[in-house]
Amino acid sequence: MNIRFCPVTVARKSAAGAPEAGTRYVMTFVERAFLIVLVYLAGLVNNSVAEAAQNQVSGGPLKQLSLAELGNVEVTTASKEPEKISKTPAAIFVLTQDDIRRSGATSIPDVLRLVPGVEVARISSNQWSVNIRGLGSGFSKSVLVLIDGRSVYTPLYAGVYWDVQNVLLEDVERIEVIRGPGGTIWGSNAVNGVINIITKNARDTHGTYASTRVGNVDQNQGGVRYGGAHGNNLSYRAYALGFGQTPEFHPGGGNYDAWQLGQAGFRTDSQLTDHDTLTVQGDLYKGNVGQQVAIVSYSPPAQRNINATEDVSGGNFLGRWRHQFSNTSDVQVQAYYDRTYRIGPQLGETRNTFDIDLIHHFVLKERNGVIWGLGARWSPSDFIQTVATINFLPHHQDDKIYSAFVQDQIAIVQNKLWLTLGSKFEHNIFTGWETEPSGRVLWTPTSHQTLWAAVTRAVRTPSRIDEDLQLTGLVQANPPVFACICDNRQVASETLLGYEAGYRKLVTSSFYVDVAAFHNKYNDLVSYGDESISTVASPPPPYTLISLRAVNGIMGATNGGEISPDWKVTHWMDFKATYSYVSLNFEDKATHTKTSQVSSYEGSSPHNEATAQILFHLRKGLEFDPTYRYVGALPALGVNAYHTADARLGWHFAKEFELSVTGQNLFQPRHAEFGPVLVERSAYAQITWRRAAD
Repeated sequence: MNIRFCPVTVARKSAAGAPEAGTRYVMTFVERAFLIVLVYLAGLVNNSVAEAAQNQVSGGPLKQLSLAELGNVEVTTASKEPEKISKTPAAIFVLTQDDIRRSGATSIPDVLRLVPGVEVARISSNQWSVNIRGLGSGFSKSVLVLIDGRSVYTPLYAGVYWDVQNVLLEDVERIEVIRGPGGTIWGSNAVNGVINIITKNARDTHGTYASTRVGNVDQNQGGVRYGGAHGNNLSYRAYALGFGQTPEFHPGGGNYDAWQLGQAGFRTDSQLTDHDTLTVQGDLYKGNVGQQVAIVSYSPPAQRNINATEDVSGGNFLGRWRHQFSNTSDVQVQAYYDRTYRIGPQLGETRNTFDIDLIHHFVLKERNGVIWGLGARWSPSDFIQTVATINFLPHHQDDKIYSAFVQDQIAIVQNKLWLTLGSKFEHNIFTGWETEPSGRVLWTPTSHQTLWAAVTRAVRTPSRIDEDLQLTGLVQANPPVFACICDNRQVASETLLGYEAGYRKLVTSSFYVDVAAFHNKYNDLVSYGDESISTVASPPPPYTLISLRAVNGIMGATNGGEISPDWKVTHWMDFKATYSYVSLNFEDKATHTKTSQVSSYEGSSPHNEATAQILFHLRKGLEFDPTYRYVGALPALGVNAYHTADARLGWHFAKEFELSVTGQNLFQPRHAEFGPVLVERSAYAQITWRRAAD
């Protein structure tokens, strides 16, 4: 983890290769070549219709979900119980395994660029900012991220270590993304959204899989997996992966952000009885993450940036038992253990997390679908201090959370109109009890049309970085003046009252559209209070200290919406697009004015984002998948708006093999996404072998 002294002012500058406003745009050679290839490959389609149709019918590798089937896909993130997308009163988007494969993405954050309302920006080779509907930051502090229902949110600094959230992408069944608050079901920190990465059942991964990839930025990666069965009731798989990634481009030199990691894991799924299933899975990882950190010393008064490596390791073990009482009643118990260890020249932490959840669902009098649950989490951590100027006190802390929730889906008009009411009740060590109620209404006037609306309260509870951090930076060396972000044990939870509405419709058998709009009211967002100045004698020499403390000093609102049409133009071409808009209006609670900290909140998320993707199913097992992407400016970080494109060319041959070549960020040699590090144009080739079990 890289902690820097805040606040930081970054001079506004143009992203390399991005045109300045008011300049005449000239198409580059790469863009012209991209369009020529697109037209040429589209021409190949005229000779491939019959073969593509045969692939669809035979259930081969090119098989796609029809749009009618898409509305019937079952999701679990919105309520923890399987329900069809068409019956979900929330802004939900699902990335299927085929979406992931054909995106050409090599990491979970890059895959999420295809989701409307999700703001993904690469900070460095191994760090991303992933946020939903505004409040952009490198910590993803307002988004709850889950892998198979296991939270990967860390209480140390309120966010996600994206550099260690790696899964074998081939084994991901789908990624469900809820845009909007999900606190009623998932609890604190599910403020702006929930991302749930769901891996395949072991029965769907029988056989052997192996792949290897080489490229100029994604330098090398390999993955293997073997799955099988023992009798008719037990399926299993085991996998291993490893990768190495080169640094991105650094205008000032010092390419420090190389990244290597190895990981292995397993999963078993058992049918214990006709009514009982059991899932057991686990992962282990170890690697090192390059970073640049600021090291400050008191004596002599100095501050220097060093390029260093952070060692990371950890693992998890999860078990989930589900019992079906009847067609309308079931109970599920899930427990997991998760361990993380990180140590670098700036700081370190060891954390062990134990979590257990019970969920019971039943139908009462045919009109009430009731779901309730209990949960407990114990997460002891030990902070490792490596320099005098960064500290968390106390060094050892036990993070404890106890929760209960209940939700009732009431069928007001059978199969037409539903009202869902519920609330989460959660106790944490920072603010005590928090409540997160919600009310949702869903109307399906026809079988292919859904309207919904919701009002929800959600909270982000304080983390250790809000309450316990002591971070010192050097202002000047002679005479010595230091500035400190000092601990404050009186930070309250950030709150959100969200209003949402949405509409989704299968307009024709080949055209589907999903629209959502929102108004979010925030209060008690964390900022830094007034400065206090003191003279400190120890450690020597005496120095002047400017102190800042975290306070709940910002309030305001965001407004916006998303639209995501999906058009199956023919059975050999699909067109998918997304557009997202968000406006942010915040103010200082004490002065009701704009401040630099307010501007940081408002200027760290793009107002506009858009993607357009065409999936071509060509003859002879060929696929061509170009994706265009536009992202608006981030004024607070000096990052200009940019547009770029990715393109993947895949070839299925010899039944068991797939060869693909992918180019990423094709429109410019490099561009800024979230600061001074520039994301480079890249290309890689991958070969994959799949053999089904005999």
